[in-house]
Amino acid sequence: MKSLNVGEVEITWLKHAGFKIAGGGVVVYIDPYGVRSKDVVDFIFITHEHYDHCDMPSLMVLSSDRTTIVGPRAVMKKVAELPGKKLEVAAGQIHELGSITVEVIPAYNVLKSYHPVGAGGVGYVITIGGVRIYHAGDTDYIGEMGKLKEIDVALLPVSGIYVMDAKEASNSVKAFKPRIAIPMHYGDIVGSKHDALQFKELAGEITQVEILEPAL
Repeated sequence: MKSLNVGEVEITWLKHAGFKIAGGGVVVYIDPYGVRSKDVVDFIFITHEHYDHCDMPSLMVLSSDRTTIVGPRAVMKKVAELPGKKLEVAAGQIHELGSITVEVIPAYNVLKSYHPVGAGGVGYVITIGGVRIYHAGDTDYIGEMGKLKEIDVALLPVSGIYVMDAKEASNSVKAFKPRIAIPMHYGDIVGSKHDALQFKELAGEITQVEILEPAL
């Protein structure tokens, strides 16, 4: 299964940390990676500037005058010349973007140096078609996750090394109890399906875990 339907919202895992979300007449991409086919896109959300999340070839294919690219300051520097609107965001902000609402959540490492708290990386809670979807970005299990409320779908990294491993991700699920959790950030650059299966074993008693197949 490459896509999951939650109400009238379709969530497709592209690969790595990339997702396409469509619902309520809006098409959203988050951290598209390896995309080579054009699409009609309303919003592209980028969590941070690293090449596997702010993938410029994918952004050049997907962005158009219709598109708004959303991301922290380091991302805005990279995408300045792309077509469409740009919206610089920072953790703690809330934005109403037409029919969707976006809450910007911190994303950082606690005991690792890959994503320091001061670098400005973020995750997003996007409410689209009445469904609240949390994309954690590149992060460890952090205290801010305990403040998340009424999350319908959580997209969580599980590969370890640069981000949470399966155990940490399962601890994050215990903290905010999403209705559904989808593991990500494995199978391409780092991690494997074993990480996703381990996450499902650890978190499956807390929430509904759906392991998607990559669409790319």
